[in-house]
Amino acid sequence: MRTTFSGIPGLSATPEVAVVVDVMRAFTVAAWAFRRGAERIVFAETLDEALELKARQPNWLAFQDGPVVRGFDLANSPARLRALDVRGRTIVQKTTAGTTGALAVAGARLLLCASFVVAGATAAVLRRARPAAVTFVVTGDGGRAEEDLACAEYIAGCVADDGLAPGPFVARARLSHAAARLAEGLRLGWEGVHPEDVPLCLEADTFPFAMAAAREDGHLVLRPVSVD
Repeated sequence: MRTTFSGIPGLSATPEVAVVVDVMRAFTVAAWAFRRGAERIVFAETLDEALELKARQPNWLAFQDGPVVRGFDLANSPARLRALDVRGRTIVQKTTAGTTGALAVAGARLLLCASFVVAGATAAVLRRARPAAVTFVVTGDGGRAEEDLACAEYIAGCVADDGLAPGPFVARARLSHAAARLAEGLRLGWEGVHPEDVPLCLEADTFPFAMAAAREDGHLVLRPVSVD
C-alpha cells in the first residue's frame, strides 16, 4: 500500500482512498458521539449551513469548534459531550480542520475519518479493502499538525503490522502544538475546553469501529463501521 501524507492545501486531485485525520478534536468527538449512540453525523460547509440544517430538523444537534456559538449544542469537546444525550440522534458538525478536510475529498471511493481512538479499526478497514494507495489528509495547521501526522503514520503502520505499539505516536501527539494550545486555553478559561479533552484525544484504539463518510441526500454523512 502506497501512502501519501498531505495537508488540505496540498490536495491536487481527489484520491481513490482517503483517510482524513483530526485528533484534536473533531474526529475524537465524532467517535465518542457514535460510542454514545448517535446515528449519523452530517458535515456542514459553514456555520450558517449547520444552523439551517438544525433549524429544519429540530431533533438534530449541531457541533462546532472554537468559541461557543449561539445555537450550537457543543463546541468540539469530547469530555463535554458526556453531558449530552445523543442516542439515536443526527449531529451536524462543522469544524475548521476535520470536516473541511473530509469535504475536500468527498469524491473518494473510500473515505474514512480518523483519530487515535479509532486508529486500529481504521487500519483494519484498510487491510480489508487492500487499496493500492491511500492518501492521509493531515488536517490541522495546514498539514503540519504533529498530532494528526503521528496518528496517520500509526494507522499506516498498523496496516502492515497490527501489533504495532501506539506509545511513540501518542507521545508525539502529547507534545504537539495543538495539545499545548488546549492546555493554554484551559489556563485562560476558554469556553468549550475541558481538562479531560486532551487525555481523551490521546487514547489509542478505544473503539472497535471505524468511521466512513459517503454522500447521502446531497450531504456528506459519517457513520460508524464495525470491524468485529
